[in-house]
Amino acid sequence: MSISSPDRVPPLLAAAHALESALDGAAGSDPCYLSVAEKTELLAALTRAASRVAGLRAEVLAVSGDVAEEWGARSAASVLAVETRTSRREAMRDERIGAALRERWTRVAEGVALGGVTWEQAEVLVHVLDELPDDLDPELRRKAEAHLLAEAGHFDPVALRRLGRHALEVIAPEVADAHAERSLLAEEQRARAVTRLSFRARPDGVTDVFARVPDHVADRLRVYLDAYTSPRRVALDSEVDGLPLSRRRGEAFCALLEHIPAAGLPRHGGAATAVLVTLDLDTLRSGLGLAETSTGDLVSASEARRLACTAGIVPIVLGAKSEILDLGRTRRLFSSSQRRAMDVRDRTCRAQDCDIPAAWCEAHHAKKPWSQGGRTDLKDGLLLCPFHHHRAHDPAWRSDRMPDGRIRFNRRT
Repeated sequence: MSISSPDRVPPLLAAAHALESALDGAAGSDPCYLSVAEKTELLAALTRAASRVAGLRAEVLAVSGDVAEEWGARSAASVLAVETRTSRREAMRDERIGAALRERWTRVAEGVALGGVTWEQAEVLVHVLDELPDDLDPELRRKAEAHLLAEAGHFDPVALRRLGRHALEVIAPEVADAHAERSLLAEEQRARAVTRLSFRARPDGVTDVFARVPDHVADRLRVYLDAYTSPRRVALDSEVDGLPLSRRRGEAFCALLEHIPAAGLPRHGGAATAVLVTLDLDTLRSGLGLAETSTGDLVSASEARRLACTAGIVPIVLGAKSEILDLGRTRRLFSSSQRRAMDVRDRTCRAQDCDIPAAWCEAHHAKKPWSQGGRTDLKDGLLLCPFHHHRAHDPAWRSDRMPDGRIRFNRRT
């Protein structure tokens, strides 16, 4: 964006040039040689400067309709995005915030300009202040702005957003309840309107799941997954604790889906929803080969054997001529009484160095697998968490029972 150089450079433009010149002078300086105190001071100063620059940029965008007209563009943000090769969406957002600060929330704009309010805080403040009732008394609007501006000196953007939702309770409790109800209803309606769930299959046997759901739904899912991942006050030095949280939650999501009671789902074709796994008898016994699910996917024989331990998964075993030899088995799954007895006996996952509670574990045929004709009785069963249950059926791992009854896994060589 070329700008002619007049005899007198406007102060704002002079400041921008001086900032660029100062940064040019510091280019090449390695921050690793700074002391801890100097790094701390530098980080704070840069954060304040970045917020002040962002605020000034937004203010300029808000009054640059003439720039858009000169360039024949829809907005100054569009011109800026093209000229600087940056995000048009971000520029348009800043343009809207800049207009709000200039036209409605001038005290917040002053806080940004002086470095007392970060740009993230400013965005939150504009959002929560714009949510105030349109018919609210102007004096109360000014009080709300002053109240939240003071709180910005003590709280980060997340906490500030929560405080903003309750600003009316502080400045005008007599109207707060009615407004809170209207705002919450509107928020819930917006959340439902944008709710989405989509699947994108990748070529490597993995599917990406993208979801946008209301906060209360996400919170419920997080609680369920945290139950499966067993958050501990004291972490163990084990493989499970060493996994990234996102991986543990991903494993927990898979386990959650496998344990949804089929009886509570809609019925398909007159029968309760269930996933069928079809494999031949030799594959079931050897643990080598492929099996097909009723959803049309292929799984390994070891995975099919693990699924056979899980409620809601029905194995269909075929003979040499593809005749059905077994459709599930009445005693394939441990009874609720047996399961309760295992909960009392085992208390936790029986894998070595794992203390995930029994309530979050799966019953496993330990001595003789169900696929080999093993009996579904109490002495043959033990509890394993979903992570170690996968490992028990993984042919790459060998499981050995220790003297204390725990299961130790060793990778096969």
